[in-house]
Amino acid sequence: MYGLQDWAAVQRVYKQTHSKRETAKVLGISRNTVKKLLELTDEPAYSRTIYPSCLDEYKEFIIQWRCKPYEFNGTRIFRELKKKGYTGSIGPVYRFLQRVDEDVGLISSKATVRIETPPGDQAQFDWSEYSMVVGNRERKVYCFAMILAASRKKAVCFSLKVDAAAIYEAIQELFDDLGGVTLELLIDNPKALVIENHPKSEDEIRYNPQALMMARHLGTELNACPCYWPRKKGKIESPFHYLEEQFVKGNTFATMEELNRRGKAFVNGWCDEVHGTTKRIPNQHYLLEEKSSLLPLPKTHYRIRNLQQRIISPDSYISIDGNKYSVPVKYVGKTLWFRITYGFRVEIYDRKENRLLTWEASDRKHEVQTDPDHYEAISTPVSTSIPQIRRDFTSRFSNGQRYLEAAGRKFDQPTHHARKIMLLGDLYDDPMLDRFIGYSIELDKMDITSFKGILRQYNAGTLSLPERDPQGTVESARGMDGHDDAPSLTRDCSYYEANVMAEVSG
Repeated sequence: MYGLQDWAAVQRVYKQTHSKRETAKVLGISRNTVKKLLELTDEPAYSRTIYPSCLDEYKEFIIQWRCKPYEFNGTRIFRELKKKGYTGSIGPVYRFLQRVDEDVGLISSKATVRIETPPGDQAQFDWSEYSMVVGNRERKVYCFAMILAASRKKAVCFSLKVDAAAIYEAIQELFDDLGGVTLELLIDNPKALVIENHPKSEDEIRYNPQALMMARHLGTELNACPCYWPRKKGKIESPFHYLEEQFVKGNTFATMEELNRRGKAFVNGWCDEVHGTTKRIPNQHYLLEEKSSLLPLPKTHYRIRNLQQRIISPDSYISIDGNKYSVPVKYVGKTLWFRITYGFRVEIYDRKENRLLTWEASDRKHEVQTDPDHYEAISTPVSTSIPQIRRDFTSRFSNGQRYLEAAGRKFDQPTHHARKIMLLGDLYDDPMLDRFIGYSIELDKMDITSFKGILRQYNAGTLSLPERDPQGTVESARGMDGHDDAPSLTRDCSYYEANVMAEVSG
């Protein structure tokens, strides 16, 4: 096909040269091309060759099925065309449908009607996957989120698993965080919640039986949005990007419990900011209008698996998956129950299924996790280890080192008496005991029996603690009768007398 510029150039040069040979030489083209262009009396025009399409005889059907009352989508139209003998691919069908939609003025498939529900009617639930640094290593973490559709108040929790047990537990935990249950819970279509959902058919949505039992336990109804139609639950879809940009990126977490604690605090702070759509603060909107509309929370959580049981060892540990976790010593020899949620949280229950405590599960084997408070009921207030007694005694009392040196020259086991003195810490504060220790050294009465004898005299009023001069040395001791062999009174310690008498007499 020769272009308009070629034709015009040949006409112009030929008028000057009057020679086809010279014209071809000037333009750098062949004489045959010059001859053909000179024979054209009109300007050349592009004419496209139209080839027949295997879709031509079916176009009327496509237009009919695209419009009311059918309004079939492209896949359905393609399937119907094949029944009528169409042998082509689906591509030409979709290209023709684009022109049909423009001609008949069909509404864009992206058009959405915003739906606002009354307070207490609806909550939306979904989750998203993130890659996060937890415990000094990168891990795949799932963020479960729920939003109250009216007030836009949100709640989140994080998990290492996204199985049915984790999903059911997350739904219940998030309702707990929101302070009540809505009449409806809008969900996606995971197998843990929905078995079948075909919006184009007349069949009911088939929900997972366990999900229905959980919903009945909560008092809500499940409402699955159409497959591949996330805009129906757009209120819960949009926060995930904000969480990723404002919370997930750049943050590291020591444990999953820390991640959950900080994540919940972040979202609660976010709910104190003005919402872009409602122009209201979600937390205020929730307190003023939605909280009172929520259904009460059930007393217990619905569980799809029974709790497992273990007998507590004599050293007060429960053994789970090769690891040990301490429990209060009052449960030694008894049976406790446990479960692991979200893949990391160990929950321990008593026989009435009251949750006693939680541990974060170790991801290694043969780990032992201990809480010293669990042993408080049987722990001794003073160590029985001789080196530790020496360290404690000298760190607590300024006269401690001097006492141990002096007692060491007199007794085979000075730490025995030092430990007994420290046990009196429940009755005396350390500064007061320190003064008694210094006085016992001066009197050379350092054994515990003589030390308690000093206390009895003190409580009987026949002995008072010695005074200290500005340099901290003990002045001469005086008794109540004025003699120098007894200490002088420095302050009234009647606050301790009853306790000391009780301890000595015991």
